[in-house]
Amino acid sequence: MDHGTRDEMLGRLAEAVGSIAVAHPTRVAIDGPPAAGKTTLADELAVALRTQGRNVIRATIDDFLFPRAQRYPRGEYSAEGCYFDTHNYDALNRVLLDPLGPGGDRRFQHAVYDRTADTAISPPVTTAPADAVLVFDGVFLMRPELIDRWDLRIFVSTAFEKTVDRAAVRDRRVSSRADVERRWRERYIPSQRLYFATVRPTRHADIVVHNDEPQQPAWFFRPA
Repeated sequence: MDHGTRDEMLGRLAEAVGSIAVAHPTRVAIDGPPAAGKTTLADELAVALRTQGRNVIRATIDDFLFPRAQRYPRGEYSAEGCYFDTHNYDALNRVLLDPLGPGGDRRFQHAVYDRTADTAISPPVTTAPADAVLVFDGVFLMRPELIDRWDLRIFVSTAFEKTVDRAAVRDRRVSSRADVERRWRERYIPSQRLYFATVRPTRHADIVVHNDEPQQPAWFFRPA
């Protein structure tokens, strides 16, 4: 386990991305619980890679949700529904991960869903350079539907209680503390426990970032 500043950690992650030698765009997964700091880390890593001259594609699991009418057959607070019914993995593989992977034509779409409008979308198809990097953040990225699509797997580990507190601060303009607490304790945290029990994502991760203290993180690289 290494400890250091955030800049040191980002430097190590950028080095890890740069060390991957594949004949197609490098697909990087940044997994972890809701409010663990995945999106922030992904955005910062994208900046670091662009500073090094890499062409970066930023995408997120939030743009591969099913429409709301399809997401809650088990109820709004169902942990099983969160895990099984929320994300369109077939579309994610078809329009993004497979085109950027081995044998793909590098013609991709970065999204299939507009969360604000709650509607399916079909953005223009873009062709990625062979040396591009996809930095993709989201929950449940190590599950069987996706596990073999990644060239580098990063898991952002944060204590569940810290994620509740962070979400309450992040969402305070749109949700009360009580609403956040209910979503996390009835839906999000139990769905993560289900994920951990069935998939054991940290065992699949190449790198685990401990993000309880974002400015003083710790990280672990799994031996090759």
